[in-house]
Amino acid sequence: MSQASSVYSLGVAEFADGRRTILVRRDDRTVDLGDYIANSLQSVPEEVQDSLRAKSLDTLLAAGPEAWARAEKVALAALTDAATVKEPESFRLVRPFTVADYVDFYASREHAQNVGRIFRPTSPDLPAAWFALPIGYHGRSSSVVVSGTPVRRPAGLTRHGQNISFGPSLKLDLEAEVGFVVGTPSQLSEPVNIDDFESHVFGVCLVNDWSARDIQAFEYVPLGPFLGKSFATTISPWITPLSQLQGTRIEAQSAGDPNLDKYLRSSEPWGLDLELEVVINGEVVSRPPYSHMHWSPAQMLAHTTVNGAPLSTGDFFASGTVSGPDLTTVGSLLELTKDGTEPLSTKRGALGYLEDGDTVVVRGRAKFADGSTAELGSAEGTVYPTAHTH
Repeated sequence: MSQASSVYSLGVAEFADGRRTILVRRDDRTVDLGDYIANSLQSVPEEVQDSLRAKSLDTLLAAGPEAWARAEKVALAALTDAATVKEPESFRLVRPFTVADYVDFYASREHAQNVGRIFRPTSPDLPAAWFALPIGYHGRSSSVVVSGTPVRRPAGLTRHGQNISFGPSLKLDLEAEVGFVVGTPSQLSEPVNIDDFESHVFGVCLVNDWSARDIQAFEYVPLGPFLGKSFATTISPWITPLSQLQGTRIEAQSAGDPNLDKYLRSSEPWGLDLELEVVINGEVVSRPPYSHMHWSPAQMLAHTTVNGAPLSTGDFFASGTVSGPDLTTVGSLLELTKDGTEPLSTKRGALGYLEDGDTVVVRGRAKFADGSTAELGSAEGTVYPTAHTH
């Protein structure tokens, strides 16, 4: 049996009557865990029954690694028990957990260099800090939305030459990313050791961190991204437990850096071999490789807490744009079209940045050491005109 054949993901469904339930999915098979547990009470440990019959993943996330391991056994049993389980019908997928806090990083060296060359052509591609620590910024948890949610074009102040004006963003972009969902919280003033990552992080999802590049370019000096980023971040509805991705581990890109501070050095530095696809209006425009990321997930978490900031159940952090070494592997239109100066040729015509009505899908798969792959779902959104009437 291939390593990918047993990989499952968890999501949350809402039915027409308003009922919500946790689903488990593997390949093309989906099972209602609430329904399964109701019909299999004797075989399901009591300590996970409540968390798997809940209306979201929140209770399971907070329960910690031992409960996650027990839940995994139940999920796999439900997927193989064809005799007592029927496929759920007529539901929509909702955001599977309550987002407590959201941090987005800048972990791809290729992406950071490309952005530096575009936004700061007279300065070094990367600031000195980039090589010393995983740079990130706080996003807005209330605008993290599930795949399929419409995305309104944001409005804000932009600068054109010496003129500053307010209006809809003319440089609406996508960012293909990988996200990580925190389960077990930590205490205030107690940093999380880099090797304790798996004690706190439950799983992985796909992300599109929508970006208004013209708003971002004007506002981000000197304090960084704000309104150009905070209007929408789309996540996939399926969360793949970290335990399911052990076979995709590769050595972290920053593993051999002797200059890193000790809190960023792991006993076994690892990354994940994931391949993303960026699809615009049905056309694949790029295939960003997560294996190229410089900073690892564990380094990002360690850096988040090194100053004593605590983790909360439902905290969510993303990798930043995933980009590889050439134009076929970059994860944003900013890079792909060189800030709109070299538009893409698509079936709908030339595309510099996103137009109203465009649909963007970020999808991905896990690549295992034995050559097998497993789909991780997708983060989809369609651009709608601005709602601002200023």
